[in-house]
Amino acid sequence: MLGELPAFAFATAGAIRFGRGEALRAVPDIAALGPRILLVTGASTARADWLVVALQDAGCSVFLCPTPAEPDVELIASGVARARAAEVTTVVALGGGAAIDAGKAIAALVPATRPMLDHLEVVGQGLPLDHPPLPFVAIPTTSGTGAEVTRNAVIAVREAHRKVSLRDAQMLPRLAIVDPSLTDHCPRGVTLASGLDAITQVIEPYICTRANPMTDALCRAAIPMGLAALPRLMADEDKAARDAMAWVSLAGGLALANAGLGVVHGLAGPLGGLSNAAHGAICGALLPYGIAANGACATGQAATRLAEVRGWIAEALGGSADTACVTLAHWSRAQGLPGLDALGIDAKMRQMAAQSAATSSSMKANPVALDAETLLGIMEAAR
Repeated sequence: MLGELPAFAFATAGAIRFGRGEALRAVPDIAALGPRILLVTGASTARADWLVVALQDAGCSVFLCPTPAEPDVELIASGVARARAAEVTTVVALGGGAAIDAGKAIAALVPATRPMLDHLEVVGQGLPLDHPPLPFVAIPTTSGTGAEVTRNAVIAVREAHRKVSLRDAQMLPRLAIVDPSLTDHCPRGVTLASGLDAITQVIEPYICTRANPMTDALCRAAIPMGLAALPRLMADEDKAARDAMAWVSLAGGLALANAGLGVVHGLAGPLGGLSNAAHGAICGALLPYGIAANGACATGQAATRLAEVRGWIAEALGGSADTACVTLAHWSRAQGLPGLDALGIDAKMRQMAAQSAATSSSMKANPVALDAETLLGIMEAAR
């Protein structure tokens, strides 16, 4: 029977281009945004040489800004200063989630007149931007965060031992270019951790309290696709599986930006700030136990959707739906995913994360309320 559909809004990047070869084909569109480009990269700027040459051939001046680690306040401030000194007109980020978040934050803050802290959530005032960001183009080279279509940038505040968001609707990229060929031959460990993050980011919006028909359409197809593609990439390099994971990552970014996340990301944010462990690895370690904890308490639609998720896991990895969470945990460890202990996350950090998760924006959409004891149990199981 037909039921009444909920009201919802959906916002994303100004334009999305998906497909092999799209990054190079999009160079004229990037150049049209402005002639002076700050190119934010990962630690190795050499991997961006092809884009530097292409942009220069299109008449642009390019200023490089490497991101050697996940962005923190100091790195963003340095990037903003460099962009202002070079009088850049556009910011382009080529790399993983760290580079894209850094580029997004720099583009947002170059025109801003208030201090960065005024705009940061949790540790600051969370004020909206007082000026529109510079045009920003995101080109991911990993399939994980979906940051190319989100409206926030995650920034570490070292003195507070937290990772928090700079968030504003104006921060949605002007152009998101998802070219799966840029992810080919990504190292196996990065593929595993980022892939599990991408899968988490289509599961959590699907089961969260703010799911809507548009995000459901994305997630319902992407969850089984990701669960099928990632094991193929653990076995061998596979272009079709790379394409699938690039789409799953993009779908996750679209979904989380327009619905919400849940307990896995609610814990992963504080744990990342406390430990400096890689975000994707934390999410992958927590995912089976977050599903199990929600499943133990959920009722109604949330319970139905969690059962669907367990069924998709069983279909992809074997075993039964009833044991799917254990199957996923064992499979991830067998592929080389570290547990929380190996990631340097100790008992004190877990205790602090359980307390901090209560104020995490990700926890607000979790399908059930989970107390601190349950959160600690999730992290203990993920060790």
